[in-house]
Amino acid sequence: MRHEVIEKSVTLMMVLIVCAVSVGGLVELVPLMMNGEVTEPAENIEVYSPLRLAGRDVYVREGCYNCHSQQIRPFRSETERYGPYSVAGEFVYDRPFQFGSKRTGPDLARVGGRYSDDWHYLHMVDPRVLVPESNMPGYPWLSDRLVDTELVVSKLEALQTLGDPYTDEQIANAPAELDGKTEMDAIIAYLQGLGTNRSNRR
Repeated sequence: MRHEVIEKSVTLMMVLIVCAVSVGGLVELVPLMMNGEVTEPAENIEVYSPLRLAGRDVYVREGCYNCHSQQIRPFRSETERYGPYSVAGEFVYDRPFQFGSKRTGPDLARVGGRYSDDWHYLHMVDPRVLVPESNMPGYPWLSDRLVDTELVVSKLEALQTLGDPYTDEQIANAPAELDGKTEMDAIIAYLQGLGTNRSNRR
């Protein structure tokens, strides 16, 4: 039988697996790449401000994505708890995406504006002050670290080169915006912006 020939030849099996995965990947990805809803920013979606961009870097560096997702799935149980489901156009300026899959903590895709800056500050310093059952660690040292302005400016220039619509004026004004800002200020600014530019946010 034909399948016996395939099963007995490791090389042939590997070649066929690679072919099947490649064809499947192309069938899945190529139509998405041609779809404007996936590659174009959704309504009201803008690039990150320098402070929010710095905050996103802190978020990634501290591994927040290991416990918090940023992707609301199109199920009633999700939309009732977190808000409108996520669409691809929301994430066109994310490199890399912060979708995540594990939810030790709640999804953060729509957390912006739900709590005050002071709430976020206390929660980042000692989560159990506000949420006694939380198992999230505290991040008090973020208040002592200033944002690396040169790194953020370099990143803005790199993102501009990649096609993100940062203007030369935005890049030139970044040092003034970041002057004296701590990493705590930055991550709070990042969190406060999540989901706030969705026009159908409840």
